[in-house]
Amino acid sequence: MCLREKGYARTTARDIVAASGTNLASIGYHYGSTEALLNAAVLRAMEDFGAEIARAMGSGDDGKAGDPLTRFERFWTYVIESFRVNTEVWMATFDVFSVAQRSPEVRTAIANGLEDGRLLWARFLYGAEDDPATLRAVGSLYQALLSGVLVQWLVDPDRAPTAADLATALRSIATHVPGV
Repeated sequence: MCLREKGYARTTARDIVAASGTNLASIGYHYGSTEALLNAAVLRAMEDFGAEIARAMGSGDDGKAGDPLTRFERFWTYVIESFRVNTEVWMATFDVFSVAQRSPEVRTAIANGLEDGRLLWARFLYGAEDDPATLRAVGSLYQALLSGVLVQWLVDPDRAPTAADLATALRSIATHVPGV
């Protein structure tokens, strides 16, 4: 709750104590420091973020219904709605990146989550592919798209792309690539 409302950098030990109903000494006893507690909270938030993405990928069907472009647009409709409904959670993901610069544990967890996400994205949105390098490349492109679309929605939701805009762009790009 504190991370969601105040972010990592602005959350204090007193905030945590007030929100949890515990005392300051319990933080040191159980976690060793406020930073260690916040890092544990960040890792938990990352798990929640991963679960949110998994829900988005599994929304409505087994992910195989419709052609790839239809699945792509349906997925982005869900994700963009999540940006609207869970703005604070998505904003908190940016705090995680600064934490990762100071905490090897958090950095490793983020890196592992990104790698797992690459393969999940690629298999769900791209389809079966035997070549691990291709799966990883496709998943990386989808993750980059997620980051960019998220930033646009958080900064300027009125002019950010819709799922239909993204599908239109993908269709247009594909028609301009020779051999596609």
